[in-house]
Amino acid sequence: MSTTRRSGAGTLRVLDQADLPELTALFRRDPVANLFVASRVASLGLTPQRLGCAIYGYHVGGELAAACHVGANLVPIEADREAVGAFVEAIGPRRRISSIMGPATVVQQLHQGLTERWGNSWGRARDVRPHQPLMVIDHDPQLEGDPRVRRIELEDYEPYLRAAVAMYTEEVGVTPLDGGGGYQRYVRLLIQMGHAMGAVHKPAGAPARVWFKSDIGSAWSGYCQVQGVWLTPELRGRRLSVAAMSQVVRLCRQQFPVVSLYVNDYNTRARRLYEGLGFATVGELATVLY
Repeated sequence: MSTTRRSGAGTLRVLDQADLPELTALFRRDPVANLFVASRVASLGLTPQRLGCAIYGYHVGGELAAACHVGANLVPIEADREAVGAFVEAIGPRRRISSIMGPATVVQQLHQGLTERWGNSWGRARDVRPHQPLMVIDHDPQLEGDPRVRRIELEDYEPYLRAAVAMYTEEVGVTPLDGGGGYQRYVRLLIQMGHAMGAVHKPAGAPARVWFKSDIGSAWSGYCQVQGVWLTPELRGRRLSVAAMSQVVRLCRQQFPVVSLYVNDYNTRARRLYEGLGFATVGELATVLY
């Protein structure tokens, strides 16, 4: 979309690098909820060529009022119903994305709007997770961390990749691996950035294995979001995740004072674990998976 479109009370256009100050101010309205897109823009810039996708900006009275990241993930930013309607029209009938994610109410409006306006593939979601509490902690947990959990190094790439694939497949229901090697490159990048954490067991005469893992998926301006928390199935039920996650928070807070994560509402065990460590619920996200 190269030209400005009028939609209701506002106008819609693709943002570029000149729009960064306004978009940054938009992120700061809710930096925890907007962390995914803020992190990508901070790393790659705002031009579609570098970012790999467009971010639509919805302007009212000449000021940026809302935005929407339209890449593999469709992510609304500070959007009201009018902005959602404009995004629905601009996105169109062809679905190229693999998920819609963001604040729960807005994701519901966007999913419903796309389905009602364009039908077909927009209505055929593989899974809808409508209630995902968004939680934060801004202090070290009182419980001591497990010192076996550390930042993963490149020499641990293979066992960490195996654990990451197991986590993703269990959580999403499909393997992240394809012929292009994109997921392998992503995991390697997490390790190189110091954003991969885990506990590695290296038995004599046997391959190393990662029995606990977690990643920093997004980070921006003193905030980070933890994702990919996984404990190998044979060790579950022993409360090992409590001290392991306490250590993850401590490692994260060495760089980012505020640590966030989100969890499915039905995962009561995980919610109790995070609450016990001192996480507080500050909002609700939702995810639509295709």
